[in-house]
Amino acid sequence: MFFNIIASGSKGNASLVIYKKTVILIDMGITLTRLTEGLSEANLTMDDITGAIFTHDHSDHICGIRFLSPKIMYGLKGTLPSLCNVVELNKPFTIGDMEITPFETSHDAKNPCGYLLKAGDESLVYMTDTGCFLEESLPLIKNPTYLIIESNHDIKMLLATNRTYELKQRILSELGHLCNEDSAIAASEIIGKDTKEIVLAHLSEEANTPELALAAYLKVFKHFGINIDNYRVRCANQHVSLLGGNLDED
Repeated sequence: MFFNIIASGSKGNASLVIYKKTVILIDMGITLTRLTEGLSEANLTMDDITGAIFTHDHSDHICGIRFLSPKIMYGLKGTLPSLCNVVELNKPFTIGDMEITPFETSHDAKNPCGYLLKAGDESLVYMTDTGCFLEESLPLIKNPTYLIIESNHDIKMLLATNRTYELKQRILSELGHLCNEDSAIAASEIIGKDTKEIVLAHLSEEANTPELALAAYLKVFKHFGINIDNYRVRCANQHVSLLGGNLDED
């Protein structure tokens, strides 16, 4: 299993998870041109997409769905147009060679979720756009091979922006986005002995930096006695793709 995070942030989101001939697109909030570029980086085309799964109905995650067939799109009730496939929380479904399970997140959208993807002997957890980590999901998503998790903002940077008070309150709320420290705390609970890689996603361009996010992870992991050097930890980007996972896979 390997992945390509094509875009991650408030201006648009799209990621690919690939296993053998199965290609899963997570969210489509970017242009068709950018998606095509991201697919080509993995030697793929639009025709190779097996299925597309969606986390929630905000525009930076679904604005490009017009480029996809409803037959290959999956999401919780209310996320997608009625012609698409409806899935249920905590109930696995299969697309190609992958088993996929939606789990609940906490965001100001209708039925937001993250996803657990399993293929072969590996698993990937994708969790962005959540104001808090819902502990009840932990038994389902514990110890993934790969963890892609939101690390949206540094609190001091966010408060110093010229954003409105209402927007700052929304972002900081339990229906908003994870700050760096809360992301690291959640990650420290989710990772396990089989975890190889952690990607910090959905970083704010105005209220965060990769350096601050990684420093928060180092501090929190050290506090919990976790050696961060045991994992490959990187930050996803709004404009530049990030490839990870088992890149040697055929």
